[in-house]
Amino acid sequence: MSILPKKNELGFFEIRLESIGGLGANLAGKMLAEAGVLGLGLNGSNFSSYGSEKKGSPVKSFVRYCDPETEIRDHSPIEQPHVIGVFHEALYKMVDVVSGLDADGIVLVNTKRDFDSVKEDLKLDYGTLATVDALTIANEEKTKVNTAMLGALYRVLEFLDPEEMKNVIRRTFEKKYPHLVEPNIRTFERGYNEVTFKKYEVPEGAKSKEFTRVQPRLGYETQVIGGIITSQANSIEKDLSGSRIGFLPAYDSNTCIHCAACDTVCPDYCFVWEEGEDKRGRKQMFLKGIDYQYCKGCLKCVDACPTEALQDMIEELGYAEENRVKHSFPLVTGGTQ
Repeated sequence: MSILPKKNELGFFEIRLESIGGLGANLAGKMLAEAGVLGLGLNGSNFSSYGSEKKGSPVKSFVRYCDPETEIRDHSPIEQPHVIGVFHEALYKMVDVVSGLDADGIVLVNTKRDFDSVKEDLKLDYGTLATVDALTIANEEKTKVNTAMLGALYRVLEFLDPEEMKNVIRRTFEKKYPHLVEPNIRTFERGYNEVTFKKYEVPEGAKSKEFTRVQPRLGYETQVIGGIITSQANSIEKDLSGSRIGFLPAYDSNTCIHCAACDTVCPDYCFVWEEGEDKRGRKQMFLKGIDYQYCKGCLKCVDACPTEALQDMIEELGYAEENRVKHSFPLVTGGTQ
């Protein structure tokens, strides 16, 4: 008798993990597949999809399970998952994370917000929503978000044995990083115990969400004749806020000495300056604040700051929008004149 709670027409139970580089979704997918195959004797496969493999870029990890007698001949990306794990809330801005979700599917989100707010952001009509504050757990245990998310996923996937995942954690870390074994097991257990659920009634005849594949803005059918770029190349419109993994720098103007050490190490357009005069009437550039649209939370500025003007903080919903000091790029946004 199959232990899988449901299967699609090919006999697969499918999971899709939505994340960004740096949160460990790729490793989480591997460990999840390993626990099902080696621990429960299921057939399974795992692979990930990502671009330049850099911190902050979107990552997807796919896991398929099936009964031992079913062969896996499908290695395409998972478009209609039964379970989705969202490792990073800001992905809502860049990716339709619930695209293709089964009508009565389950979405697990790393968040500290209430269910209804998350449901509204996800544009989730029905199904089960699970939430866990994986970032706080990882910070307190000095581990990574992926282990806390694995613990929560094991509550979602009741057919999996949590003890087998603990064995996988031990095998993964004990040789090279033995000091990380116990903290990661604690993180896994907290994720398992602290996840909460809310079910939104699924109406009879409800359909799965339609899967949408992102298309490039310009292709061979839509490219301007001759391939002409009509404006100078720039990244002014780029929003890097989705790359932050939960932290950002907080600026205190009262302790800032305007030394520009932060701007020297910043890889993007984060810091906004204005010209002024010091107490002696000499012209000087003064730091106005941070344009959080371009901040990916690398925190190099915090390390470089010689005072306490820049401090790292866990990002709170709305903080970046309320405290953002916008850049002005008149020659770029309005065209060169």
